[in-house]
Amino acid sequence: MKAAELFVKCLENEGVEFIFGIPGEENLDVMDALLESPIRFITTRHEQGAAFMADVYGRLTGRPGVCLSTLGPGATNLVTGVADANMDHGPVVAIAGQASTHRLHKESHQVLDLKAMFEQITKYSSRLLEPEIIPEVVRKAFKVSQTEKPGACFIEFPENIALMDVDLDPLPIKNIQQSEPPTERIVRAADLISQSENPIILAGNGVVRGKAWTHLSEFAKRLNIPVTNTFMAKGVIPFRHPMALGSAGLQSNDYVSIGFDRADLVICIGYDLVEYHPYLWHKSRDRNIIHIDSVTSEVDEAYIVTVGVVGDIKHSLNKIADLTTPRKGHLLRPLREALIEEMNQNANDNSYPVKPQKLIWELRTAMSLEDIVICDVGAHKMWMARMFRCEQPNTCIISNGFASMGIAVPGAIAAKLLNPDKNVIAVTGDAGFLMNSQELETAVRINTPIIVLIWNDSAYGLIEWKQMTQFGRSSNIKFANPDFVKYAESFGAVGLRVEKTEDLLPILRKAIELNKVCIIDCPVDYAENLKLTEKLGEMVVTI
Repeated sequence: MKAAELFVKCLENEGVEFIFGIPGEENLDVMDALLESPIRFITTRHEQGAAFMADVYGRLTGRPGVCLSTLGPGATNLVTGVADANMDHGPVVAIAGQASTHRLHKESHQVLDLKAMFEQITKYSSRLLEPEIIPEVVRKAFKVSQTEKPGACFIEFPENIALMDVDLDPLPIKNIQQSEPPTERIVRAADLISQSENPIILAGNGVVRGKAWTHLSEFAKRLNIPVTNTFMAKGVIPFRHPMALGSAGLQSNDYVSIGFDRADLVICIGYDLVEYHPYLWHKSRDRNIIHIDSVTSEVDEAYIVTVGVVGDIKHSLNKIADLTTPRKGHLLRPLREALIEEMNQNANDNSYPVKPQKLIWELRTAMSLEDIVICDVGAHKMWMARMFRCEQPNTCIISNGFASMGIAVPGAIAAKLLNPDKNVIAVTGDAGFLMNSQELETAVRINTPIIVLIWNDSAYGLIEWKQMTQFGRSSNIKFANPDFVKYAESFGAVGLRVEKTEDLLPILRKAIELNKVCIIDCPVDYAENLKLTEKLGEMVVTI
């Protein structure tokens, strides 16, 4: 067979369902081989959209999402999405065509050293220089991509190699089991927790990757320890759980920050430092820290670990709980009560433009608990992370490692492909929406009826928030938007506009009932941003 055919068979062997990307001259043979494959190729309108789709696929499944581009500009367009997957620890395998190996040694049309370029943003970057190494390279890319902490891998495939004949088979896949945590570390961690007076748990995205959310909830319940989660770990403990304190990560004083200030022990479970800098929650640097994860801790001057428990997170939590003396109560319950009160206070606020708190309230009301939100990056992300209630993991996907704008629309398409029976809503600002809005055509063409909820303020709202907080004035953040209703209709989608706040919930419900690609243009009142900053600066919660 041709090397391109072997390559596709190796992808099939890895269980690849979808490849997101754009055909090009240098991947013609791979594209042709895919016609004989059960793998579904999703033709996108931009390579960045393809990479974001692969990123969200990896986040939701735990298996590598795959994206494909041609050489040169096609490959450079993949970079942002691939970097996002790598820093968010989402498994992705990115593939790019390349010019013939006879051109790689010199200045040549569209030729860049892609292997070197992707080395900086992946766990493993490789180039296929002969067809015989295809099975090894593909197997390694998928294996490394999924190994904790997961991330992105890259394969460069020169066009002349793809044409060569080869007679090989894909390599068998061996699943690696997580190791058992050392007994002495389990005992030491249990002793520290038993002796502490006011512990707090910081749960990260590693809990999702390790499928340990049920064990986390039981651990917190048994030992009566409050839990806060990072943005990317929303839902690892149901918000209705009496120990749930909501999300940590707002870079200012907040309810959760007060919780960390009062704690004498911080138990970090599946915590990725890339999400939420330790110096933001551990300014004093004098707390005991227990690190429970599948890998050893990162080195950071504000994250000096007292005890590290490395191994299968589920097993670690069960074994520590068995040896720990539960406490009768905890001091942080008023923090939870204060947050719930704040979430509820705008339920009946019909002022217009719509306040962020009201937007979130109506969104949560319209959606079932199993539905999925893909959140873009901007001011809305801070509000969603703080106030959108989640009862299950992977129902609110937020990028908070690389934190790139433009992920919501393509990410929602990938989520809908995986979950055709669930409602999938892309929550995005007007700026982030237009960064990959071309993928609306993809959504309409492949019949993935997503809903895009645009928080419209005609500005880079998060940057304005920070500018006003720091300097008291804004700088170069305003812009104009198209008519989003007409824009949606031009793609064959449904466009809806919120013209008074009372209509928001009915419009959301209408979009869900239509089961079509829908765009909702909702003006938002970001004056609430500075009001929140003022409130956090004055926050006092008696505990």
